[in-house]
Amino acid sequence: MSLIQIAREGPVTILTLDRADTMNPLGAPGDGDEFVRVANAINRDMECRVVILTGAGRAFSAGGDIKAMRDKTGTFGGTTPAISDGYRDNIHLMLRALYGLRVPVIAAVNGPAIGLGCDVACLADIRIASENAKFGVTFLKLGIIPGDGGTWILPRVIGMSRAAELFYTGDVIDAATAKDWGLVSRVVAPDALMDEARALAGRIALLPPHSLRHTKNLLRQGQQTSYDTALELAANTQAMMHTTADHAEGVAALIEKRSAVFKGE
Repeated sequence: MSLIQIAREGPVTILTLDRADTMNPLGAPGDGDEFVRVANAINRDMECRVVILTGAGRAFSAGGDIKAMRDKTGTFGGTTPAISDGYRDNIHLMLRALYGLRVPVIAAVNGPAIGLGCDVACLADIRIASENAKFGVTFLKLGIIPGDGGTWILPRVIGMSRAAELFYTGDVIDAATAKDWGLVSRVVAPDALMDEARALAGRIALLPPHSLRHTKNLLRQGQQTSYDTALELAANTQAMMHTTADHAEGVAALIEKRSAVFKGE
């Protein structure tokens, strides 16, 4: 059964993790390939300007499949080299695809986001949480380590000290604490979550699509490069943007005191 349900609402694509009966576990065989197919399609589609990622039912994602871990099946079965390859060729494939999305991604976290599920949420550019959301990276409580690159992801979101606290204790924090720690931008009532996400996505989607994608790329590059390199990337990218019809439209709209209409040109 497909993991991801896709709904298109104009320039916004909604991706729903849909294994609601089991709290949307991730990492089943084929999940990586499915994420790659979906991400590649979105990246090729210039009509898509924003993605909303959420979960079906009462959870965003409870993380890896605990029963598969117990039974040593699927990604978690076989010899040590086989399990290692399972992470590289499936779970890591899924995460690389999500990280590689070129459009802004909003995670609408409707419920628990635990382990792998928390790290998937943290790969989004923006996170909005329901009051029912909970966050934790509970790998050590299972006698394993963050095998999904979470030790790289989480410190970039909430800082090293708080990330270490969550990893070392296995604690699960509520939505209010997540907001206080900067893990999410805002917390809303459960029945308002998708409306809030759609409203934010709608505002983002009004902006020029090429500039959106390039700005996301510069934000990502800025986490890993020197300031001098960031300036050089900005100069080269900005030069391209100055030649676009969308830039001319933005300038004209500001001078004429009207709303701009960006066409990706």
